[in-house]
Amino acid sequence: MISLKTAVPGPKSLELLELRKKYVPKGVSNASPIFVREAKGAVITDVDGNQFIDLAGGIGVINVGHRPDDVLEAVQEQMGRFIHTCFHVAMYEPYIRLAEKLAAITPGNFPKKTMFANSGAEAVENAVKIARKHTKKTGVVALECAFHGRTLMAMTLTSKVRPYKYGFGPFAPEVYKIPSAYCYRCYFGLSYPACEMHCVKNLERFFVAECSADHIAALIAEPVQGEGGFIVPPPEFLPGLQEICARYGVLFIADEVQTGFGRTGRLFACEHFGLVPDIITMAKSLAAGFPLSAVTGRAEIMDAPDVGEIGGTYGGNPLSCAAALRVIAKMQAEDLPARAARIGAVMQQKLKALQEKYPAIGDVRGLGAMVAIELVKDRKTKEPAKEITSQLVTECYRRGLIVISAGIYSNVLRFLAPLVITDDELNQALGVLEEALAAVCAGN
Repeated sequence: MISLKTAVPGPKSLELLELRKKYVPKGVSNASPIFVREAKGAVITDVDGNQFIDLAGGIGVINVGHRPDDVLEAVQEQMGRFIHTCFHVAMYEPYIRLAEKLAAITPGNFPKKTMFANSGAEAVENAVKIARKHTKKTGVVALECAFHGRTLMAMTLTSKVRPYKYGFGPFAPEVYKIPSAYCYRCYFGLSYPACEMHCVKNLERFFVAECSADHIAALIAEPVQGEGGFIVPPPEFLPGLQEICARYGVLFIADEVQTGFGRTGRLFACEHFGLVPDIITMAKSLAAGFPLSAVTGRAEIMDAPDVGEIGGTYGGNPLSCAAALRVIAKMQAEDLPARAARIGAVMQQKLKALQEKYPAIGDVRGLGAMVAIELVKDRKTKEPAKEITSQLVTECYRRGLIVISAGIYSNVLRFLAPLVITDDELNQALGVLEEALAAVCAGN
């Protein structure tokens, strides 16, 4: 629960902030000016002794909570054996067991294989490499409002200029964008369902007007767009895109880096849409904070690269693999996806009530415990309220609540509560959010 002993940031955090300014590049951003001493469950304690409720979850990494005992036990047991050998040099069982487990739990009843890397961006880069090798085609289609990472290919696939792309060109070639199903701000000026899914039909037009499908290896999409603003598409959107891709021999890559492992009320968000991707990328909550990402796909696709063409020194680190195996077991034993659905229902009910009270909330949306509010200056014009969003983040952490923003206009407040958050903690967090919203709206 929240307990504030000093102003935020406190004196010890302020001292460390000065060192941060001196030794860490300004390009490394920080959502809140605190330094963590310890964390457990859904609560963070800073170096000044202040306790915060965490609704950011390490940007979706801490689905099973901070420092879960059973995951720590698995890692400590593995640490007692060995920490690193490099799988490419001397193999180890946790890598194989985790690949076996992912083949069983990811969507699709067909033979699958998995490679491991360290981050979501690395998973995306490898998924594209593998898709190109298998199809012998080079083009890749991504969606507007997408976020796939900050390395070269991942940054090129990402659809937000500032801060992710401005001044960092040239970008990877043969990457193309099509509009996403951002119904609150429809690219085509239409309304669902009267639109008849024009955004899906646009893909076929793209293959005629922009780039032949003969040159496209894959289309990559997040089932729910994360950094783009927690954009939940209509149920027809993703299956419609995949049907067109299949017809034209284009692979479908689902980026489940943020949506995966219980976050949306299912183990994978693809399950909500009946989507069975050719390749799926995972990271974040896969290993409860230990660096690990995965690329799982149809066996014949994953076997396209020859020996030595994919991998990396730290990929599938044994500690991370041990953590991931225990995370999956915990997810299943405690039915944390169901808990995510309950958290999301509580949050959406409260946020919709706040929407009735505060005109600055233009939209409330989400899937499971992946929930957001979009803030606007005027509900009719939908002019983005970036400043209000930034002020809300500040007011929240000053009151003991950690939240983060999102959206291509930086006007979305997103919530990624650990799925082990208690009802009391969740209710207190929502109460603090309302207090912060009242304070910010009174000043604007």
